[in-house]
Amino acid sequence: MGVTKLLLPTGSHPTLRHVPPADRVRRLLPLPGEAGPVGLAEHLLQHGPLPRVGRSASQRAATVEEVSRAGLTGRGGAGFPTAKKLAAVLAATGRPFVVANGTEGEPASGKDRFLLARAPHLVLDGAAIAAAVVGATEAVIVSHHAVREVVAEAIAERRRSGVDEVNFRVVSAANRFVGGEASAVVHWVEQGIPAPTRTPPRLAERGLSGRPTLVQNVETLAHLALIMRHGAAWYRQAGTEEEPGTMLVTLLGALQRPGVHEVELGTPIAAVLGLGGGASARLQALLIGGYFGTWVAADTAMPLPFSAAGLAPLGAGAGAGVIAALPVDACGLVETARVARYLADESAGQCGPCVFGLPAIAGALERLAVGAGYDDELLRRWLGQVDGRGACRHPDGVVRFVDSALRAFAAEISEHARGWCCGTGRRRVLPTPGRGR
Repeated sequence: MGVTKLLLPTGSHPTLRHVPPADRVRRLLPLPGEAGPVGLAEHLLQHGPLPRVGRSASQRAATVEEVSRAGLTGRGGAGFPTAKKLAAVLAATGRPFVVANGTEGEPASGKDRFLLARAPHLVLDGAAIAAAVVGATEAVIVSHHAVREVVAEAIAERRRSGVDEVNFRVVSAANRFVGGEASAVVHWVEQGIPAPTRTPPRLAERGLSGRPTLVQNVETLAHLALIMRHGAAWYRQAGTEEEPGTMLVTLLGALQRPGVHEVELGTPIAAVLGLGGGASARLQALLIGGYFGTWVAADTAMPLPFSAAGLAPLGAGAGAGVIAALPVDACGLVETARVARYLADESAGQCGPCVFGLPAIAGALERLAVGAGYDDELLRRWLGQVDGRGACRHPDGVVRFVDSALRAFAAEISEHARGWCCGTGRRRVLPTPGRGR
């Protein structure tokens, strides 16, 4: 993309120039060893000035086309093409809103918090660009409470420097798993109720205050900010042809150094775990994609690429960018039962599948986990009755998670069903807020 002149806040050195980063992988995160959030001046030194999006219809359409060529997809879990979201809001009638979703209700994930804590201005750049593309003058940053003050200070810093044409405000996210769903985020911002709403209408048509609303994950917006600086061709230098770019991944469980890392899509699972120092114990299974993800045998998953296409043979996907490593001295059934109960408790309680189905499924798993009885036919019937019948996708995600456990831990199920309990459930791997961990 060449060299661009760097526009710095008053008092900064005016002769410094910006060159696109050469690192294929470390794009979103500051250099290792840097502590605390990157301030505005340092952010501009690293990334260059905030790109300006033209106001004409043709210029906005060209911007959407550039994002489409980049192949950017949402990093919140669904993986929906970002360009299609932008185009849908751009085509709607009325003055739109932009909502940056940093709720991160997924307990196993820490990537959005980490990104906002370390590089808040990159996210705010993306939100400002998205607002310019769709013609919004207001953008709401919905931030996990742990990093709300960091975001608020970054917004204040930008306001003092006058770098934005959009009016930012920050809202603390709902402390609920289901509160991270896009319509639940809008409902929370508007009414203080973190409950998903039915579609239609779609948020792109009627969201906040009945106006078209773009809801985008904060990591997605950070990628958008880089694409608009360096172009689609640069963005596609990382990742695969079908799934370009990088992704933030949260590693947890039996690893030497659990934490958040940035990886190229398509990186083998074994290499991704290597960023966390590798396993700290012998592994039996991995949970890939978070609590709406999939349990898979560790040995089977290790050589596969971390991407939608690479994980498809296992019925898995990157999801929310989570890989949890389950050691042999922990019980996958106990973990699954505890998370299933947590997810049942976290539902919005708006429909029969959530009110009755999920607690019944969790109860069956809890009995199985402690060797107190198991009816396979009944449990699978409940899973079938819940799947695809909820008011939102929450029940579907629980079914996917539980169904994968029944396959991954089939050998243990037969033992537990006969009344034998392995006794390894004392070691917990997956966090369940409010349920002991």
